[in-house]
Amino acid sequence: MPTPLFAYRKYWAECFGPAPELPMSRAEMDALGWDSCDIILVTGDAYVDHPSFGMAVVGRVLEAQGFRVGIIAQPDWTSAEPFTVLGKPNLFFGVAAGNMDSMINRYTADRKRRNDDAYTPDNVGGKRPDRAVIVYSQRVREAYKDVPLIIGSIEASLRRIAHYDYWSDKVRRSILVDSRADLLLYGNAERAIVDVAHRLAAGEPIGQIRDLRGTAFVCKKLPADYRVIDSTHLDVVGPVEPLLSPYVDTSGPSCAEGGPEAAATGECGVEVMDPAGTGAPNTATAVAAVEAEPVTLLDRPREAGPSVIRIPAYEQVRDDPPLYAHASRILHKETNPHNARPLVQAHGDREVWLNPPPIPLSTEELDWVFEQPYTRLPHTSYGEAGIPAYEMIRHSVNIMRGCFGGCTFCSITEHEGRIIQNRSEDSIIREVERIRDTSKAFTGVISDLGGPTANMWRLACKSEEIEAKCRKLSCVFPGICKNLNTDQTPLVHLYRRARAVPGVKKVLIASGLRYDLAVETPEYVEELVRHHVGGYLKIAPEHTEDGPLSKMMKPGIGTYDRFEAMFNKFSQAAGKKQFLIPYFIAAHPGTSDQDMMNLALWLKRHKLRADQVQTFYPSPMATATAMYYSETNPLQKVRREGEKVSAVRGLSQRRLHKAFLRYHDPDNWPLLRTALKKMGRADLIGNGKVHLVPPRQPAKRHARVPADARPFATQHNGLPRNPARRRR
Repeated sequence: MPTPLFAYRKYWAECFGPAPELPMSRAEMDALGWDSCDIILVTGDAYVDHPSFGMAVVGRVLEAQGFRVGIIAQPDWTSAEPFTVLGKPNLFFGVAAGNMDSMINRYTADRKRRNDDAYTPDNVGGKRPDRAVIVYSQRVREAYKDVPLIIGSIEASLRRIAHYDYWSDKVRRSILVDSRADLLLYGNAERAIVDVAHRLAAGEPIGQIRDLRGTAFVCKKLPADYRVIDSTHLDVVGPVEPLLSPYVDTSGPSCAEGGPEAAATGECGVEVMDPAGTGAPNTATAVAAVEAEPVTLLDRPREAGPSVIRIPAYEQVRDDPPLYAHASRILHKETNPHNARPLVQAHGDREVWLNPPPIPLSTEELDWVFEQPYTRLPHTSYGEAGIPAYEMIRHSVNIMRGCFGGCTFCSITEHEGRIIQNRSEDSIIREVERIRDTSKAFTGVISDLGGPTANMWRLACKSEEIEAKCRKLSCVFPGICKNLNTDQTPLVHLYRRARAVPGVKKVLIASGLRYDLAVETPEYVEELVRHHVGGYLKIAPEHTEDGPLSKMMKPGIGTYDRFEAMFNKFSQAAGKKQFLIPYFIAAHPGTSDQDMMNLALWLKRHKLRADQVQTFYPSPMATATAMYYSETNPLQKVRREGEKVSAVRGLSQRRLHKAFLRYHDPDNWPLLRTALKKMGRADLIGNGKVHLVPPRQPAKRHARVPADARPFATQHNGLPRNPARRRR
């Protein structure tokens, strides 16, 4: 087991004690009595000393280890001089783009430049460069060539191997190669950053730090003692099963109940490979994998020694889209920290080596991370300037990390992992009390108790042994795994305790709710609806049609109907008029014009109007992005003659899909009328209730909105619903 974060011997600079806020200037360093910084962190966000902001977490965690940490936030990148403001660090520079990928932060799904930035004082746009990690790294190298350079943040995480880049419409090299960094840390990297800092402080050269989980680096050749496995020889779990009705009983034999037969068919996600390496399932070995030691079948080498999986080289995935989809599939299969092996990908004559993911933090460690002495305020140098991302989450409490949903368009799993990391109830309540006691702006309302998902706190596999072997991409698709504990009564107890804190008037739940899990515990839904909804509750069915839903790995719309019925029932019982705000995605891979038309008809039947529309955004490394680029389905074993996935690429078709979501907007009616005629659905043009659009444009620019139509807002063109939650 790894060393707990709080068990390291502290660095000598501990004697200076914690800083009121991490310094951003020489004057602040002088006031603290520092002659130098041990570590300097460069970030594309404004510095907000709040645990929802990555640089604050990393900075405070390193400070708790005894290191002196300085922050350079949103520096002018046109020269190296702003990167020298704090002097030369004794140990290393840490470079991050911020809480979002800099390209997603700067551009819409239509590749239009934004004029704002929620992570910048006064919401000013343009305060960070495109591809910020690369640009900042170049300036750091210009300023101090000999200082170790470590990159991290979600931008580095999602670009750690060769990846499709939507904005340049090509496959780019690993960000490690382009940034010339010594080390890349991916995911929530507290374990790795703490270990690296102590090893560098002990005099170990950064070029020798090659064994840390959650890291990647460039090397000239592979270690001689590693057995290299060609990824194209690996067999994986078979095709995703057809989407099931949510009303059908999916309680077939689980891994634990089905025994050897279940394992042999891949029910628990154990990969099967024949001894000859041809890819044919080997039942006997699969049985042994379940009944014997907790290793995967592919880890049973014919020769002794550690193994590394070689995925296709950058040049191959750049020129061969199916190979790109294959590499994406292998990477996602190797994300369980309990069975993942290292990956290697050639870039010319160099090798990009990815170590397995980090071991998740224990509850005690996560409590320790969140209970550092954060001021929960922006740096005082910003004065009265408002920072929208901070204002949104200033009175929220993050209760967990990770997501086992596996939605293909989302990057949470790639960054935070599939295993839920939980804070303790006591720690969460202490943070609520801290907000009450220290925030001058607190009015008694906690804006959110959540995280990447509102209701996955304390949910996990019922068997640690099965969890250690599993390679499934989702615990809830195509149905909820029978090995998953779905009891949300502990969350009910947490909600009750939080709202009972003296001085707390209301506790809202603003994080995205996983409704297919919520319906498993009706008591949770009732508690949520009665006490924690502020009139509207966000929920994300994403689509109504099986085709796109199967490519998203989302449940069928029937599950949404079940939750809606519960929501309305409990709202009525509580005497409250409350509404669901459903979110939908246009132009997702695997979505046809017919699918979008059917979704529009569903919206009209339910008297819903979308004020804003979320168009699919191919973020780096997401499974849906691999579908978009390759037009191949990496949810199945990739074959050139395998299933093809339609990609909505052209601007005209993307506009049409958006128009279907905003069927009520008169500006979209001409486009929709033309499309419906081409689709042979002119019967949907008319003035009746069964029609989608009227035959003629209104005399005035905007038609009158029907009195019974309920508005709702979807995520706006790539901006996160909650910037600090980073769901994409």
